[in-house]
Amino acid sequence: MKSPLAPGIRFVTSFSRDGWYRGSILLLTFLFYTAYHLSRKPISIVKSQLHRNCSELVPPAGLNVSDNDTWCDWVPFDQGNYKALFGILDNCFLVAYAIGMFFSGIFGERLPLRYYLSFGMLMSGLFTCLFGLGYYWEVHSLLFYAFIQVMNGLMQTTGWPAVVACVGNWFGKGKRGFIMGVWNSHTSVGNILGSLIAGAYVSSAWGMSFIVPGLIIAATGVICFFFLVEKPEDVNCSPQHSVSAAAVPDPKRMCECRRRPEFTQSGRQLGETEPLLQNLRSTEGMSNGSLATESVEVAEEHAEAISFVGALCIPGVVEFSLCLLFAKLVSYTFLYWLPLYISNVVHFHAKEAGDLSTLFDVGGIVGGILAGLVSDYTGGRATTCCVMLLLAAPMLFLYNDIGRRSLGTTIGMLLLCGGLVNGPYALITTAVSADLGTHESLRGNSRALSTVTAIIDGTGSIGAALGPLLAGLISPTGWNNVFYMLICADALACLFLSRLVYKEAQIPGSGSFENNNHTQK
Repeated sequence: MKSPLAPGIRFVTSFSRDGWYRGSILLLTFLFYTAYHLSRKPISIVKSQLHRNCSELVPPAGLNVSDNDTWCDWVPFDQGNYKALFGILDNCFLVAYAIGMFFSGIFGERLPLRYYLSFGMLMSGLFTCLFGLGYYWEVHSLLFYAFIQVMNGLMQTTGWPAVVACVGNWFGKGKRGFIMGVWNSHTSVGNILGSLIAGAYVSSAWGMSFIVPGLIIAATGVICFFFLVEKPEDVNCSPQHSVSAAAVPDPKRMCECRRRPEFTQSGRQLGETEPLLQNLRSTEGMSNGSLATESVEVAEEHAEAISFVGALCIPGVVEFSLCLLFAKLVSYTFLYWLPLYISNVVHFHAKEAGDLSTLFDVGGIVGGILAGLVSDYTGGRATTCCVMLLLAAPMLFLYNDIGRRSLGTTIGMLLLCGGLVNGPYALITTAVSADLGTHESLRGNSRALSTVTAIIDGTGSIGAALGPLLAGLISPTGWNNVFYMLICADALACLFLSRLVYKEAQIPGSGSFENNNHTQK
């Protein structure tokens, strides 16, 4: 009689080979983008250390500070315009990131993702470490730190289009909102870990707040080089391109450049938007894998990288891009200025403010998962985003009004605001981008995914650059005005989704851009 298998072995063998590969890809890309965000966070934590309230500190023995109330600050951030200088550093990174993102998607479609990601993470690690080395080299030039921020911003653009394209290659649309909602928690996990790591060193040697995250992202770049698998076909796994049974849409809805018929092997003409890969799933269980192989070859023959203009023609890309511009403006303002706001308004020390600011990202994890679940269940990506944005506006007002009254109130409001602000941002940059990048009008061409993702996130990154800049300019007039600016941004984000929300309301559960072919104009 055979002895029963050990529980651990039974668990391991319960998953198929495909399942293990998909799980590993999800884990690896989660790790990679966690490292990207982890390396972005230190600057927001270190700000309160570069310019401090020196009157509360005991000066070193022998130092005459009677005529110097900025003796403890790091030059050149010891001036009265230090907030503007911080704004310059933020925007050197964010403007470079926004500009570079539009080109990154084009490169991502044409270069091997494994090499592209590995190079980007290694270079991001280098420039993050160089910023921290400025502490040990005693560099006091704003130009040095600004140059490092520009280069780091350009290198960081390698991450998002590549990881979304990789995940999109491995996962279909069935539960994409939920899967990517959970997966997108890497953004908040990276922010939390970055805050905790930077906070551990900020009061003693702030240079290590950059060097340690820089070494971490460089190490993940090495892991990427050795272990990332870009597509299921590379390891003979089953492709997961989505099936579309929709009718042929109005030809006016798409650009003329993509209106050419394709033919199956039997000679049957396909509709303009019928995916070439739609029959692959039916071949998974066949002993003879020739049909699946031939289908993949047919798809690859027509899988030319999409043009920038062609990607803009996909229904929904422009609306979601403009919505993300304002949603990301709000999110990144919190990312870069929340620790300083807590330090100035609630009067916490740099480490305490950094630790408390992580609660905003904890709320963001829950918000992203909730947004994915709701949008999967209802089929309304745009409606889900719009409702959360509408709720976020009054919550931001309440946080600024009552969030400082007690520690419990601060914690509760940070969690709530984090969920409502980051939920739509997470949904648009993940599930929505993947849906649009594998839109039925592309006829199964998955090589559009990186370009579409880059357009959406690149447009959003313009808002990410504007938000911290405006916060730096407005905050000297009072933090209330900063929150009014954020509330207006949320309202504008909702406005750009109004057309898609209206279409979803007309046909509930059909989605705003995926299945409503007959409603597209």
